[in-house]
Amino acid sequence: MASVADHYRSHLAPVYEWMSGGFDAAKARGETEIGTILPSLSKGSHAVDLGCGFGMHSIPLANRGCSVLALDSSSYLLERLKAHAETLPITAVEDDLLAFQRYLDRPADLILCMGDTLTHLPDRNTVSQLFTLAAASLRPGGTFVAAFRDYTQALVGDGRFIPVKSDADRILTCFLEYAADHVDVHDMLHEKDRNAWQLRVSTYRKLRLDPRWISASLRDGGFSVRTEPGLAGMIRIIAAKS
Repeated sequence: MASVADHYRSHLAPVYEWMSGGFDAAKARGETEIGTILPSLSKGSHAVDLGCGFGMHSIPLANRGCSVLALDSSSYLLERLKAHAETLPITAVEDDLLAFQRYLDRPADLILCMGDTLTHLPDRNTVSQLFTLAAASLRPGGTFVAAFRDYTQALVGDGRFIPVKSDADRILTCFLEYAADHVDVHDMLHEKDRNAWQLRVSTYRKLRLDPRWISASLRDGGFSVRTEPGLAGMIRIIAAKS
């Protein structure tokens, strides 16, 4: 089984923009989400985007006048972010999510962890560590926002096959296998090579995180928390540092 970083490097990163509907569509969704979550975001704010990918949220934040620390483990996706960002005030860093503090030169106004990134962490203790780091890195009144999928209710039978995206030359499907505290995600990518279809499969692991546990953990860390529906069936948690 591949690590999250290896899975993205060898399998998912090269098709990530495609599976997201293309850069322009993804950026538009990111702009709408930022506007919904943070309608009063101040120009000059300092934001951290954990698991930033190709910039779906980093670029809208920078366009609103924020300086952005954008961190991801995929060098490929960070290169795509840099190409899209051009001269925007975004610092792109390849590193582990929990290493973000070493790149901060002042408290953050906003920390994002979107796109199911929380479930990529290896265990609950690591998730708790991230929450502790976020609390320590935000200014008073700062905001931590996370979006993630709720895997606590196991799918069964054919429901474990999830069609992600397809077109005339490419089909991406994932198959889920559930264990007590995690789900193994098998990403099956069919790509047409001339007239023949080629199949590549890679498997990695995601955590099954209960939204109630996440909310309680953030409250224990000194945040006030609200939970709401996010994009594409995800759950979004918005936590304000007291």
